[in-house]
Amino acid sequence: MTLTRLSELVGVSVVNLSILKNDRARAIRYSTLSAICRALDCEIGDLLVRAD
Repeated sequence: MTLTRLSELVGVSVVNLSILKNDRARAIRYSTLSAICRALDCEIGDLLVRAD
């Protein structure tokens, strides 16, 4: 799925999705994370990893 299509489904700008994708985000709203998971048919844990 392209960032453009995901942006349309989630209601978040392509720029903000790109920031998330490239690990430059400092935070993410739960509602945004939840919307991304609905669009991708996945769980939150599938998207998040712990970095030490």
